[in-house]
This record gives sequence, structure tokens and C-alpha cells, in this order.
Amino acid sequence: MTDERSEFEAFMKQREGAAGAYVSGDGAPLAALVAQASPATFFGPRGGTVQGASEVSATYLRDVAAFAPGSENRFEVLHMEARDGLGYWVGIQHASARMRGQAEPVPFRLRITEIFRREDGAWKLVHRHADPLSEPAAPPR
Repeated sequence: MTDERSEFEAFMKQREGAAGAYVSGDGAPLAALVAQASPATFFGPRGGTVQGASEVSATYLRDVAAFAPGSENRFEVLHMEARDGLGYWVGIQHASARMRGQAEPVPFRLRITEIFRREDGAWKLVHRHADPLSEPAAPPR
């Protein structure tokens, strides 16, 4: 395993922790990981696209206000790779999120693709695609 790959795997623990903080209403750890330079994009779970590093960062900071403390989160990484200053992971994000104004936690299962690049020696999130995981269709008869 390359040093870059090992470093990226260690970074992914930080990334998962930032996601856990985010679904508990704390956007600061994610803000520290978001790209400061464009290009950057976000394809959110409710649809739409956001482009540009400052616009993506502002979207994350706005959206975190919907979450309340006490949520749970974990990543199910299907595969990941890092080399030549680029890294990615794909998988499922499982969360039980406490939403402001709702008494019961809301379950989330999102299909995730995230892409990272090195900025000033640190991994930064440059693209996130998240959409709801639906149950697989029954095979045709």
C-alpha cells in the first residue's frame, strides 16, 4: 500500500467524524475539509447542483442548521483509492439524524461518491454526490 493511500485511509476517519458532527448540527469539522479553491461541486440528496468552492461551502453551512445534536452516522465504504493528489470513496452513508422541529430521529441511507484533492498538503473535499438509496428492484420474471 502506498504512503498516499495509507494517509488517505487515515484521513477518511477524520472525514467520517466530520460527517457525524455535521448530522449533529456542527458544521465546523466539515468546513475545515471543504475545498477553498474551485472547481468544487455538490449534488445534494434533494437534487440540484451547486458549483464553486465558496458556493458549496455556503450551502453546507446553511444546511447544517436543519440538524440537531444527538444524531448518529457511519460510512459503509465500498471502495476507495488515492494517488497522484486525488482520492475518492464510494459507498453508503447511514445516519439516524435528529432534525430541528421533529421529535423522532429521521433515518438516512444515502449513496455517496466523494472526490478529494490535495490543497496545501491537506485532503480537501471537491465533489460530493449524495442521493437516497432505494431498495433494489425485484428481478424480472
